[in-house]
Amino acid sequence: MSKAPTPPLPPYLNLDPKAAAEKLPDPIDTTRFAKAAAFCAKGREDMARRGYAPDGEKRLRKFSIWEITKYLIPVAPAHLRRVLKANEDLPQGEGSGGSKWFTLEEVLTLRKHFHQEGVSTKEYLPYRPEGLPAKVVAVANFKGGVGKTSTAAHLAMSAALDGYKVLVIDLDSQGSMTSILGGSVPDEWSTVFPLIAKDYAKAVVSENEVRRAGGQAEIPLDETLNEALGVGAKDVIQKTHWPNIDLIGAQLNLYWAEFQIPVWRMGLRNWPLWDGLTNFLEDEGVLDEYDVVFLDTPPALGYLTINGLAAADILLVPLGASFLEFDSTGRFFDMLYSTFASIEDGENAAARAAGLPELKFEWDVVRAIVTRFDASQQTDMANVIQAYFGDFMNAYRQDYTALVGQAGEQVNGIYEADYRDFNRDTYVRGRETFDRTYAEFKELLIGSWWRDANMEDE
Repeated sequence: MSKAPTPPLPPYLNLDPKAAAEKLPDPIDTTRFAKAAAFCAKGREDMARRGYAPDGEKRLRKFSIWEITKYLIPVAPAHLRRVLKANEDLPQGEGSGGSKWFTLEEVLTLRKHFHQEGVSTKEYLPYRPEGLPAKVVAVANFKGGVGKTSTAAHLAMSAALDGYKVLVIDLDSQGSMTSILGGSVPDEWSTVFPLIAKDYAKAVVSENEVRRAGGQAEIPLDETLNEALGVGAKDVIQKTHWPNIDLIGAQLNLYWAEFQIPVWRMGLRNWPLWDGLTNFLEDEGVLDEYDVVFLDTPPALGYLTINGLAAADILLVPLGASFLEFDSTGRFFDMLYSTFASIEDGENAAARAAGLPELKFEWDVVRAIVTRFDASQQTDMANVIQAYFGDFMNAYRQDYTALVGQAGEQVNGIYEADYRDFNRDTYVRGRETFDRTYAEFKELLIGSWWRDANMEDE
């Protein structure tokens, strides 16, 4: 009778320390990090350019009549063709016969034509009340990998396809959003850093006027702050390959803001450090130039995130349907409460003593969004999260689809992917998951605007 074979041991047993030591490299010094960073920078650039044109520029693809009439303009394909034939001054697209392709600029022109000439019961341009400022939308959670950048990017692209004029502000020094939108950010002076520095510098200038009048020593303005006083919106906002999406990008040096902001606050204790981004958006007319401003925040509740949250009207909090992400998101909400309630308490004690209006942070709406959802394995957990978060939760759970991964390999968003590269049904299903997320967001957006407009009328 043959002996039964001995089952193999787990791979972590009977390891030889001497053999393990011989596999180790020489001790690593700091210069090796620089070498690794250089390799990664080269690789990042090479991989990012997969989604670029041969000349190194990122360009938005064109849109077919099928796609325009299915997703962008509510008319039948045959009717669109008749309108084009009857109006030769309208963009005619590229191609022949029924196979014509249009740039997004051309689609936006067609939208305006139908808005003026089309059926009054159809929405050719999205709802946007006149006289009200843009809505600022922060996408935040201090747990990484929950889909913040992907959510912010796809909502920005959805809004642009819908006809809104969009500004995206990347507050994360990792710069992932900037890569998706093809931004060029040579240094921190092309980020929000000089905008927050400018806000502090203006506060110092005002303080020094008071000190001069009282014969007190003034707070010095260094070279950085003096330079920041001359920075405006046009210096940091750049165009993207989307005709109606502009960008304030990010790069690694932006992280120094996290160290510099508290130093400035110590130099001038009455400077409201959380208002730097808000003041830029309001004082420089940015909210009048755009319809929606999306803020992509870092995976931490630092000073840049606090600036983004304080500036926001709408807060979106992505999370996966897992215990750890649910737990982390709960702690994120707890930290939001602690941080902003602490600011209110500290500021309002002085405000009450001086008989001034009290500070109160408010958001139009807050929603947690389940991302990367797998209904076959995560439905029970998602239901639990829904039960605990209640009205903080989006109703729709954003599915993970193959289309997401394939588009990501080209450093593109779903809406930048050419449907001809996929099975048509795969594309339709993949796009639907983001369309439904945008539909729920848009309802929050237009509802907030409508409420604002009607509150002004009362």
